[in-house]
Amino acid sequence: MTSVSVVIPCYKYGHFLEEAVTSVLDDQAGVDVRVLIIDDASPDDSAEMARKIAARDPRVDVAVHAVNKGHIATYNEGLLEWADGDYCVLMSADDRLTPGALRRARDLLDANPSVGFVYGTALWFWHGKPIPTARTRVRGWSVWPGQWWLERRLRQAENCITSPEVVVRTKLQRQVGGYDARLPHTGDQEMWMRLAANADVGFVHGVDQAYYRVHGQNMRTAFNSLRDLGQKRLAFDMVLDRYRASLSDPQRLSDIVHRKLSWQALWAAARAYDLGTTEQTPVDELVAFAFDCWPEADGFPLYRTLQLRQRIGPRAMPYLQPFIVSGDIGPLSELFEEGVEGRFWALDDPARAAEVLIDLMDDEADLSRAAAAALARFRREFDADVIAPRLVSFVMGADAATPSGHSARGAQTSAP
Repeated sequence: MTSVSVVIPCYKYGHFLEEAVTSVLDDQAGVDVRVLIIDDASPDDSAEMARKIAARDPRVDVAVHAVNKGHIATYNEGLLEWADGDYCVLMSADDRLTPGALRRARDLLDANPSVGFVYGTALWFWHGKPIPTARTRVRGWSVWPGQWWLERRLRQAENCITSPEVVVRTKLQRQVGGYDARLPHTGDQEMWMRLAANADVGFVHGVDQAYYRVHGQNMRTAFNSLRDLGQKRLAFDMVLDRYRASLSDPQRLSDIVHRKLSWQALWAAARAYDLGTTEQTPVDELVAFAFDCWPEADGFPLYRTLQLRQRIGPRAMPYLQPFIVSGDIGPLSELFEEGVEGRFWALDDPARAAEVLIDLMDDEADLSRAAAAALARFRREFDADVIAPRLVSFVMGADAATPSGHSARGAQTSAP
């Protein structure tokens, strides 16, 4: 039986460890699995929690750093120095595997020696709220040529993987090396592309392979838009440079990547006006980044609507946002649940948009969630009861008193 090594780096996440380890040891029937918890010199009781878990189960090892080494060095320690199973998983201490995830991935890897890593869907859940039920019935596999998958990632300029849902062939992990210290935020994105450049990629359909916990301390939420875009650009540039000789049209792929990153920077700047967060958002730096990525960024319709937002100003823009519609049909996100990006609709890539739509229509649960979220979003943004108070508030002034004695802003928030 092939085996799986699971590395769980931990920094001040001791209170999550019990759930994480249980999901690996108790919910993966029929899999030979071992766990390494690496505490990166947490100042709390995380190391003590890890040792207590290890004392109860011989399948768990613990390493505790005397000084903090950072997450990249911790990842590499576990994956390159400790992992000795046929396959390996890197999972944050605040995440969880879904029941049977390792067996599903192992079966695909066992049956397809050319595949270097397997992933599926990650189910996001909010800390403190009920955990949704994961789908566990496999509806098929896909095995994609690594080169094809790599070029798809470059064309989309997006990371389609969260992280805990990935199972990697350990031999390949050692072959390509560890995570790059220059990419503290997008090291995983670059790693998936690096693995794909050296092996095929597997995908498990119809199931959720991991739970991704959303809370205030996530590295994902701690990064601002400008730093995130800078890290994404560096990751893509490193891949384009390293594998230029094997890519079908490297210059065209580079142009696509930089054009899309430019658009994303302008979108982040525009949304700051829509949300009234211009004081917290580095708008000027985002615009400069956009033009540095793509000097012709002023040709985007989105750039013209950004200029319109700037003329309207940050004070009035949140009230008029429903009426300022970007003319650019670029990437568009649908919301499955309040505040969370669900499916990424790359409308400027018809083939990818068709794939997303077909996949969505093939899953009744996802389709129902998308429909409900779309209706809720329409009501929230365009319903007359929402728009009317915004218009009244804007026309009368944000601080104008209403007959009831409440401000117009207050009337807006209390409307049904």
